[in-house]
Amino acid sequence: MSYLVTHEEIASKVALAEGILGHSFADKSIIAHALIHPSALEDAPVEQGYERLEFLGDSIVGAVIAYEIYRRFPHMDEGGMTRIKVSLVSGSTLAQVADGLGLAPCIVFGGSETGTGKRGLHSALENVYEAVVAALFLDAGLDVARAFVLDTLGPLVSEDFAKEPENPKSQLQELLQAHRVAPAYSIIDTAGPPHDRLFTAQVRCGEVALGEGTGKSKKDAEASAAAQALQNIANKGIGWIFKS
Repeated sequence: MSYLVTHEEIASKVALAEGILGHSFADKSIIAHALIHPSALEDAPVEQGYERLEFLGDSIVGAVIAYEIYRRFPHMDEGGMTRIKVSLVSGSTLAQVADGLGLAPCIVFGGSETGTGKRGLHSALENVYEAVVAALFLDAGLDVARAFVLDTLGPLVSEDFAKEPENPKSQLQELLQAHRVAPAYSIIDTAGPPHDRLFTAQVRCGEVALGEGTGKSKKDAEASAAAQALQNIANKGIGWIFKS
């Protein structure tokens, strides 16, 4: 493997993370990979950074939170449960929780990112949280990963979130479904280096482009596009979609 930082720095970050998590990893490489930002890699295999772990952790966090909501609110409908889940697994929430835990100093950044003042710290915190969950799962099993998620996100589970409006993508989906059509999303542009991407998404309904938006992740870009689509529909009326 080839890193743009020293192994000593990685080892110190691993030790700091283990102290925060209260878990000594049997396989130190798992937690090391969970902390390594893409800017710290050079010609290394994809498994040396946090991106694959982030993918796995995202599903684990979602499943744990979904079950916790299902268990706590036995009489809540699907819409309410969805609103709570979306609020908890959003990038902003995960980044705030990770920052509150003190994980920011644990992230291994390369020189290119350090030189920018770590402008990608917010998204990195979100990604590292999910990667850490996956690392705990791989090293110690589902019960340990679940306990971490519930200890850190569980206190934020609140029925109040069920009363909030749906996220833009959900709002647009429901609006269009009422007219027997559905939105389709695509990424139409990607800019920036691999560790600091800016995505542009477009949402369409059939041949009609409803809106575009940008974001640091594909998810955020799609949400931004959906928000613009909702604004366009509000301005032009729903019939605008079917006139072309």
